[in-house]
Amino acid sequence: MKKNILTLLLALTFSSMGVHANAQKDPMVGGAAMYPTKNIVENAVNSKDHTTLVAAVKAAGLVDTLEGPGPLTVFAPTNEAFAALPAGTVDTLLKPENKPTLVKILTYHVVPGKLTTRDLKKMIRQGGGKAELKTVQGGTLTVSMKDGKYMLTDEKGGMATITIPNVIQSNGVIQVINAVLMPN
Repeated sequence: MKKNILTLLLALTFSSMGVHANAQKDPMVGGAAMYPTKNIVENAVNSKDHTTLVAAVKAAGLVDTLEGPGPLTVFAPTNEAFAALPAGTVDTLLKPENKPTLVKILTYHVVPGKLTTRDLKKMIRQGGGKAELKTVQGGTLTVSMKDGKYMLTDEKGGMATITIPNVIQSNGVIQVINAVLMPN
């Protein structure tokens, strides 16, 4: 009986703190622990799987935004996701003259608020099988579930899967994805 009460109290405490049962404590991303006390940039720079994303964020001048108070949800493509783009795309986007396009693409991966998969699941259920997310860029991402996985569809019909969910940050949450999403 005491154990059940303690479990309930802990669950209520963590829930009120924004810690969700489906959030792994200090999950590993790219070989590095991700700490909820650090912000999005402080954690991302340690992930070996996100070096391209970090370079792009720096080139786009978005470091201050992603270090800000948020909360923000970042759908973070891995290096493999960037490597799957046509040859030369990343190098071209990182050039100073292409900064506006790079900013547009990166901010398309950011949604205001802290959205865990629990939140996404609720939104999908309320939306009859899909939910639309308004990005910081101004575009729309559509989230749905397929075979128990969270799928994002961009405005051009491209799709990404959340591969590492609910990486809690001090200023939001990172959802690791396996493709780069493209706005119109």
